[in-house]
Amino acid sequence: MTGICEGRVAVVTGAGRGIGREYALELARQGASVVVNDLGGGPEGSGSDTGPAQAVVEEIITAGGKAVANTDDVADWAGAERLIQQAVSKFGRLDILVNNAGILRDRALVSMTPEEWDAVIRVHLRGTAGPSHYAAAYWRAQAKATGEPTGARIINTTSASGIYGNFGQTNYGAAKAGIASFTIIASIELAAYGVTVNAVAPIAATRLTAGLGASKPGGKPDGMPNMFGPEHIAPVVAWLASPESAEVTGRVFDVGGGHIGVAEAWRLGPIAHADNGWNAADLGSIIPDLVGKAAPNVTMRGVPAQGGN
Repeated sequence: MTGICEGRVAVVTGAGRGIGREYALELARQGASVVVNDLGGGPEGSGSDTGPAQAVVEEIITAGGKAVANTDDVADWAGAERLIQQAVSKFGRLDILVNNAGILRDRALVSMTPEEWDAVIRVHLRGTAGPSHYAAAYWRAQAKATGEPTGARIINTTSASGIYGNFGQTNYGAAKAGIASFTIIASIELAAYGVTVNAVAPIAATRLTAGLGASKPGGKPDGMPNMFGPEHIAPVVAWLASPESAEVTGRVFDVGGGHIGVAEAWRLGPIAHADNGWNAADLGSIIPDLVGKAAPNVTMRGVPAQGGN
């Protein structure tokens, strides 16, 4: 039986370890040729190592698939351009881009340094924007040349920290919230070329999420599978990368622990009107009333906290 991504070509960033590795392996199992990108740095972004990306490539080839390694820094736009060009030159086309590269430098806002802020924003946001830019340019040219929709896919990696919030992660959460918004806007812009853009907020136990409460597997009965393993996220990404997902775009999926959920975007809640404008002195009753009527903020698990707003 052929896989749902048979004959397609995928780029996966941050694919040397953890969730990205599982994405690359699953896409290969589903028939895609894969460019495995990983700079090989530590969880905080330090250093580099060609080993992780090459190890995943060898694993794919041993299993009968097709893959090639790439160790470019995707947050550098020249590196992002080389990555996309490598996919096209090696495999003759590009159909799928999975933006997964990321680092953590957690710190409470009051203690955060400019370097800790900039490093996280750079890897997550620039590392999503750069590859997407060059992939989009390739697909636009392809659509104009053929007059046909490309059927291409972008799958981004956001996080519960970004869409729900988590203490000590203003840098990481801001970057991941940006990626969620990027996903929605890019889906609008690229629809004309037949490109869908979606995002996944994974809940999985990896070296990057060690210590985050939402990703701790714990409590697994003996003999039962660990449903917080990163391998349980990969099938969702493979489906989103396939031709079957053509009608799904601009969505963020909360995936992990055996569930798939749709994370609903910001939406306008209760409204008050003033035909002649507002007087600040009058807002003491109006704004608390609006907040009281609004849906409460949610916890890291995406559900309302006990006790309301």
